[in-house]
Amino acid sequence: MTVDFNQQVIEEFRANRGRVGGYFAGARLILLTTTGARTGARHTVPLGYLPDAGERIIVIGSAGGGRRHPAWFRNLVANPRVSVEDGMRTYEAEAEVLTGAERDEVFARAVEADRGWADYEEKSGRVLPVVALAPVEHVPPQASSPGEGLRLIHDAFRRELGIIREEFAKAGPGLGVQLRINCLNVCQGLEYHHKMEDGGLFPALGERYPELESTLERLRAEHETVAALVAELQQAVTAGTGGRAEVDRLIEELEAHLTYEEEQLVPLLTG
Repeated sequence: MTVDFNQQVIEEFRANRGRVGGYFAGARLILLTTTGARTGARHTVPLGYLPDAGERIIVIGSAGGGRRHPAWFRNLVANPRVSVEDGMRTYEAEAEVLTGAERDEVFARAVEADRGWADYEEKSGRVLPVVALAPVEHVPPQASSPGEGLRLIHDAFRRELGIIREEFAKAGPGLGVQLRINCLNVCQGLEYHHKMEDGGLFPALGERYPELESTLERLRAEHETVAALVAELQQAVTAGTGGRAEVDRLIEELEAHLTYEEEQLVPLLTG
């Protein structure tokens, strides 16, 4: 991809909180900033990624099937501390080049999810490097208010649920390991998000706005319902039970909860 194309994607990504059209539309995308191996200058590129265990994500040095490893890969080998933008936050991460059985297992997951990775490797004539990016510390959403922060978090969940819905539809009868990891990550993220709300945000709002008592009680009850829905979604994706209609239903119910919570809380958190 040309420098001009990358710059267009970077500008669109930053202007739209991680959402872009064209080639990367509907894909999981980050902006990766590395430090030049020779120059020490900072370089930013848009990259597709795969979720991995915990907060770690995976990027692959395909270079579109080119014969040489991409410049960003050579840079992070020399300087493993990188910066990652995901549309909601910017954070420092430590890059680890995977080797041996771990590299092969992760790459096999990627190929199972998208045959294009194998095509790139065959075209390139090289073993594509697989890199794990692990956050150095937790960074809150970059938002102008707590209300905007809540909406950004919810939008990230919506985006990931939408991708999982499409991945499930394309998977057919064979559900791959990567799809299960993708689902597990978003499900664990929802669980953690609700735990933080129940233990911190809701008590603080209850003290400040006593009239919200019934709304907060409903949201707490919905969190229990969502926990059950998340468990059902994991089961549907892991075992392939219920088919696409069931996955669609579960995701729609999860999204309905996010919408109701925003309607009730964002105005209070934005003022």
